Amino acid sequence: MIARVLVFALCLLTTAAHASPANEAALAADPVAEKRLQALSKELRCLVCQNETIADSNADLAADLRREIRGMIHDGKTDAEIVDFMVARYGDFVLYRPPVKGITLLLWGGPAALLLLGLIALFAYLRRRAGRVGDVERPLSTEEAGRLEALLKETDSK
Repeated sequence: MIARVLVFALCLLTTAAHASPANEAALAADPVAEKRLQALSKELRCLVCQNETIADSNADLAADLRREIRGMIHDGKTDAEIVDFMVARYGDFVLYRPPVKGITLLLWGGPAALLLLGLIALFAYLRRRAGRVGDVERPLSTEEAGRLEALLKETDSK
């Protein structure tokens, strides 16, 4: 029990060290680190907004992720290590452009499949409609013409 409390306290202290305003100010003063932060932030999706990168998002989680990235840059992590950490923590969904693989195939192929399905349905509908229109335009048989004349005379007499 005491070991768990100590580990938890250590985690809080580590997080507080990364999130300290002095650390952020030091990183903000470094233009190379800020450029790396901006480049990485544009490659990662805000998990709250989902349609924005964490660079564009004003959500608290996006600010926390930017702070976490700043801390990892300060610790000397490479861009690949930072992205790998985020993917390990949040999955491929955190990537603004997820890789094409089995689990993301529907994400990449879904819109094309829906478009193809829609075009097939439209083509089938238009063929059926053209067939029905063609049936209406065929000439009446003599029996049908006689029935039509009888109905018209009956309607005129009323």
